[in-house]
This record gives sequence, structure tokens and C-alpha cells, in this order.
Amino acid sequence: MSMEIFQNFPLWAALLAIFSAQGIKIPISFIASRKIDGTLAFSTGGMPSSHSAAVTALSTGIGIEQGFGSPLFALAAVFAIIVMFDSTGVRRQSGEQAIMLNILMNDFQRFVEQARGWGTKEEFEKREEIKEMLGHQPVEVFVGGVFGVVLTFFVHYLLF
Repeated sequence: MSMEIFQNFPLWAALLAIFSAQGIKIPISFIASRKIDGTLAFSTGGMPSSHSAAVTALSTGIGIEQGFGSPLFALAAVFAIIVMFDSTGVRRQSGEQAIMLNILMNDFQRFVEQARGWGTKEEFEKREEIKEMLGHQPVEVFVGGVFGVVLTFFVHYLLF
């Protein structure tokens, strides 16, 4: 029974989609900025959306194995839609709010440094900014979704 997990194609397609989407963020970012940033492989946000790639790979894998008319595929597809909608909605708005909070924190920090001469205090230098890339732009979600579907069909074609 424990060996069945190694034959679970939808699971492995989803995991491969996550790792591939995270890994491809580095060269895509390099093309856009001419800077190599290895931390993108472990961060949220960015192009393509690994969340979208994962849920579309999962639902595509289920569709391939169980049939695209099956109730299990319907469940996976609705789950994918909810995750992708959340990526562009709530999580993206949280990122927008983080941008404003970081601006306010920086402005407040400058005010405190000027007003009280606290510019050399370590706690202000070490303060970590709130994460701004929580969600995705709609194009990032779309590309992640297409990436997951295409990757799953490709892997299924190669292996089966």
C-alpha cells in the first residue's frame, strides 16, 4: 500500500509543476532584470505562479487518469479555480497593502531618525520589510496555469 504513492501520477505531476515553476522564476527574472536571484526559487509571487501550475497539473493529471467527465476531475477543477482566484484576489491585495505598509514604515523611520537622531540604532537597520510579493498578477496566474497543464500532458506522453 505504501508503494502506491509512487504510482500516483496526479500527485507527481503537481509536485513537478511546483518545483519547475519555482525554478524557472530565476531565469525569467534574470531576463527581465539582468540579476540572478536564487531566493526566487523559495519565494511566493512572481512569474509563473507555482500555485496555479500545481493545481492545474493536479486537475489535469486527474482528468487524464479518471476522465475529464469524472466527479473527481470536477472537484479538482473547482479547487484549481478557487486557488487561482485567491492568488489574484486576496493574496494580491495583501501584497499591495504590504507595499503601503513598507512605505509608511520607511517614512516613519526617517521621521524618527530626523526628529530624535536615532539613525544609528540597530533595530531600525535590521528591521525586515513585510513581504510584498504574496499574490500574483492575473498574467502570472494564467501562465502558471497553462504551464501546469502543458507540463502534465508532456510528462504523461513521455512516461505512459
